[in-house]
Amino acid sequence: MLKKGSFLRELPIIVVSALIVSIVIKTFLLHFFYIPSGSMENTLQVGDRIAVNKFGALFSEIKRGEVAVFNDPDKWLGDAPIDESSSISSKLKNGLITVGVLPDPAKQFLIKRVVGVGGDNVICCDASGKIQVNGVSINEPYIYPGDKPSEMKFNVDVPKGFVYVLGDHRAASSDSRFHSDRANNGMVPLSKVVGRATFIVWPLSNIAFISKGDDLEKVKLKD
Repeated sequence: MLKKGSFLRELPIIVVSALIVSIVIKTFLLHFFYIPSGSMENTLQVGDRIAVNKFGALFSEIKRGEVAVFNDPDKWLGDAPIDESSSISSKLKNGLITVGVLPDPAKQFLIKRVVGVGGDNVICCDASGKIQVNGVSINEPYIYPGDKPSEMKFNVDVPKGFVYVLGDHRAASSDSRFHSDRANNGMVPLSKVVGRATFIVWPLSNIAFISKGDDLEKVKLKD
């Protein structure tokens, strides 16, 4: 039987060990975020909590059709907000986010679907209004009902080491299309990619694996 005094002495060790495990998981394995906007509806709803696989991104590049979380590549979200709150509760909350206990509010992160990888040519649109990747027209069942694949025309060649990204709610997503005047012509460097969004963990009614784009996965690289 564990004595009370023994437990109290071991409690700090237990807490520190739990924090270390949490930090390791967040750094190398999984990072939890919540969705702050509707740019990925209906795949992801505002307020959804998602698990992002960081481990896989360490060993393989993001593929077409996958939903990626990435650091703001060039002030797509404007200047980073300054947290001026000095309350104890605010500092405690930020600390819990840092160690991975609470989901990250994603203030300077974005989440979009990858439609083009290094070496791809991505065009909007073909005669039927679909996006083409390397000459192949893509079916996109995940697009928000009523949205077109894109109201904006584009023809881009994705350089190696970058991805071209679009939100599933095309009419409400400020994505690669809208940042062609910035660094890298709206492409996202792979160095900015945190990982693959793989699973909705909360709320219970939305728990599910995050769908990939089957048509996009099947497209071959250009010769």
